[in-house]
Amino acid sequence: MAWVIEFFDEKVEAETLALPSKILAKMLHIFELMEIAGAQLGEPYTKSLGNGLFEVRAKAQEGIGRSIYCYQKGQKIIILHSFVKKEQKTPKRDLEIALKRKKEVDNEN
Repeated sequence: MAWVIEFFDEKVEAETLALPSKILAKMLHIFELMEIAGAQLGEPYTKSLGNGLFEVRAKAQEGIGRSIYCYQKGQKIIILHSFVKKEQKTPKRDLEIALKRKKEVDNEN
């Protein structure tokens, strides 16, 4: 059975699709790999951030794109937040946004 990728909401879908074109192309390719491999994908494409959060790592000429996501029962992947990374470490603010959204997802189930 394939994995299903969903966006947390329309805003997250819009911010993901608004990534620079080369970053977006890599991101969408990694999403396709995730639909097949799910949790087994791992580095260099995905990495655990702790607290049940994971990130997609898409690097292109325009910079480094990240999508933070979580897993849900029934082989579902929920994209919580997408952004272009400007520094080495994932900004605390972006982690907090994703964690808050993950709590909302967890509360719904």
